[in-house]
Formats: sequence, C-alpha cells, structure tokens
Amino acid sequence: MHLKYESSTREPLVEGNKTYHQVTEDICKPIEQKPSRLWYIGFFFSISLLLFGVFSVFWEVYWGIGVWGINRTIGWGWDITNFVWWVGIGHAGTLISAILLLFRQGWRTGVNRAAEAMTIFAVMCAGQFPIFHMGRVWDAFYVLPYPNSRGPLWPNFNSALLWDVFAISTYFTVSLLFWYSGLVPDFATIRDRAKTNLRKRLYGLASFGWTGTAKNWQRHEALSLVLAGLSTPLVLSVHTIVSFDFATSVIPGWHTTIFPPYFVAGAIFSGFAMVQTLMIIVRKVFAMEDYVTLGHIEAMNKVIVLTGSIVGIAYLTELFMGWYSQNKYEGYTFWYSRAYLFSPYGWSYWGMMACNVLSPQIFWSRKMRRNVFVTFFMSIIVNIGMWFERFVIIVTSLYRDYLPSSWSVYYSPTIWEIGFYAGTFGLFFTCFFLFAKYFPVIAIAEIKYVLKTTGDGYKDQMSAIEAQPLEAFVKDQTHHH
Repeated sequence: MHLKYESSTREPLVEGNKTYHQVTEDICKPIEQKPSRLWYIGFFFSISLLLFGVFSVFWEVYWGIGVWGINRTIGWGWDITNFVWWVGIGHAGTLISAILLLFRQGWRTGVNRAAEAMTIFAVMCAGQFPIFHMGRVWDAFYVLPYPNSRGPLWPNFNSALLWDVFAISTYFTVSLLFWYSGLVPDFATIRDRAKTNLRKRLYGLASFGWTGTAKNWQRHEALSLVLAGLSTPLVLSVHTIVSFDFATSVIPGWHTTIFPPYFVAGAIFSGFAMVQTLMIIVRKVFAMEDYVTLGHIEAMNKVIVLTGSIVGIAYLTELFMGWYSQNKYEGYTFWYSRAYLFSPYGWSYWGMMACNVLSPQIFWSRKMRRNVFVTFFMSIIVNIGMWFERFVIIVTSLYRDYLPSSWSVYYSPTIWEIGFYAGTFGLFFTCFFLFAKYFPVIAIAEIKYVLKTTGDGYKDQMSAIEAQPLEAFVKDQTHHH
C-alpha cells in the first residue's frame, strides 16, 4: 500500500468494483459487437441530412450566393452565424483534454475522448461556411499563405479571413494530433483482441506498432504534455481571432473590446453543453454509466453555470456601454434593435437571454446538477441560446446601418441556407456515429490509470485503512515500504 491516495469521502470516478480486464471488456464491447438498431436508424438519418446539405451546397455554388436570403444590408446571415457557432462547439474538447490534463484533473478521463472527437468534427463543419460564403469557391486557395509563382501577388494579410485560416487550421491540426496520440494505446488493445486478420492489420497499422513498453509510455506521456501545452493558448486564441472578424469594424454593436473574452467564455459554455448532450446519449446507448458517472456530469454542469454567468455579465456590460457611451448609434443598436422586445429582432435577443443567462442558474442546485434528464434538456437549451447569440450579434447589428436608405426590413433564411446548416449536422453526427462504432468512446488506458486511485474497490479498501489508528497506519505503511 502506498501513502499517496485519495480520500474515501471523494466520489469515485469509476463505479462498480472494476478490474483492468472488466474495463477493457466494457469499452471494447460496442466495437466488437454488431451495431444496434438505434445506431443504424441514427446513422441513416445523419446520412440523409448530409446528402441534403451536399445538394444545398451544390445549388449555392452553381447559382451563386444570391440563392441565400442575404440582402443589401445583411451581407452575413446564417452562414457566418453557423460558422461562429460551430467553432464555439469545438472549444470544450481541447479545454477538457489540454487544460484539465495540465491541472491533473482526474474527472476528465471519462469524457475527454468523445470531447476531442467532437472538437475535430465541429471544426470540420465550421470551416466550410467561410469557404462557401466567399462565393467563388474555386478561388478559395487565395486566402492560404503559400509561396507562389504570381510574383508580388500574395494573399492579403490584413484580411480577417486569413487570420481565421491560420487559427482554425492550427487548432484543427493540434486537436487531431492530440486526439490520435491518445488513441494509439487503445488501438493496440483492440488489435490484440481482434478475431479477424483484417481488423488485426487495420488496428495494427493505426497503433504504429505499440507494444506497451516503459519507453512507449514515457514518450506517450511526454507527447501528451507537449501537445497540451500547445493546445492551451489555442483555446484562448482561436475564438479571440474569430471575434476580431467583428471587433475590428466600426459597425455599432461590434466595435468593442469585450468581444475576445466574451467569445471565449461563450465558446466554452456551448462546447461543454454539446459534450453533455453527446455523453449522456453515449452513456445510455452503450451502458457506460460506470465510467461517465453523475460526478462527471456535475463537474461539467459547474463549468456551464460559471461560463454562463460570465456570458451574462458580458451581455449586461454591452447594455451598460450602449447607455454610458452616449453614442446614439450604439444606444439604438443595444437598446432598440436588441433589448426592445417589439423590435423586429427583439424576440431573438430575449430568447438568447433566457437560454444563456437565466436557465443555467438552475445548476446552482446540487439536485439539478446531478439530474440526467434536466442536464440533457438544459444542454440543448444552452446550444439553442448560443446560436441565438451569434444570430443577434450578426443580424441585429447589420439590418440597421448608418444610412436609413440601406435599412432592410427583415432577413429570413432560404431553404438552401437551412439545408447547408442541416448538412453540417449530418456530417457531424455521421462522423460521430462512425467514431462510436470503430473507436473506443472512452479512453481505456486513462480509465485504467485512475482506476487504482479513484475506483469503487479502491475507495472501499481505503475506508478500512482510514479507520485505523494513526500508529497502526504508519507501522503498516513502513512495513510495506
């Protein structure tokens, strides 16, 4: 017995008296068995959405972005709204993986794998919107900073879109490496259990010849820490750069320095909500209640109520500055276009306030934080609210310009904008269903790492030891060492 242990009063992160073998069996079961009927239904529904999205994009590329509902004043509509929303969704994965790893938070182990996968799929969805928004998609390579033969003709480094390319491509690359490096030991486990030659070869190829030696683990740990160190500033920088798309303009409602921290907090807020949505489904469908416990759900709900409160403070700060600045354009944007309920878009602002600021306050109650149904419902409400926030920022600032002659009465999306958005959901869930079938949804190696310090069996054992008199405990530990 070693002296370094966790108190038995702290909730176990792995429930049930699990052994290493049971952990492997439980997590590998969905991969080795045939998919359930629910999986097939969900997968084909996702594929259908994806095909509808592909057709919508084809229609937009063929006819041009005039088929969207954007007009003379509102040049950014659903496309950039959805872009910022999807980028925000992808933030929780890197936060759970990188920052919580650096701070040695054990509760990340049950949810980090699915969160990392969610990050990658969300960024894949987000990256499509600016590309197709540019209109001539075949010229999209002009925003990439690469050496070329066009002489002095280089991409415009002053463009905010270029910095989006830098930020999102870097974020995607580092997140992909982080995700894949964590999968390597688990791929080796599936390879060793494979019954067919094809599975053995494919998972053997994916595991890069992993043997589980001390040298392998040493390099794996070092790589994880290096990638976590690289990812941590990216969590803050990516959404900061996305907010610069707005903050560097002179449009009322955008021209503000609060955007970077406000966008980052909102991104973590919506990202954690999406992790909750996915993990509760995975937990139920794959019978993973012992690994994604109520303790995990409660910890994520604490992050949601914290970031939701920060976002609420940002909303109130915007209203205060709209009044305090005495700038009539800012005042009109915040107090009439947004906060006035009977303005054309007042409904979207108050929908945003209700979903993002008021509803998460329910999680101050421990009973609500640990209620699975309430958490699932609230995670969907939060993501609806964050979509409203992006919509409010973009549309309510644009539809009333400085010139009344250019005011647009109303903006409504066309079926092709809705189809494009639905198609990204199709892509996201198609990728997630395939991930859940062929990859371990929960990190096998990391669960085993925390099993001996925070498992149910270990806790029971420690309870008996804690009950010992101090002298007997010291004597026992000295004997063992």
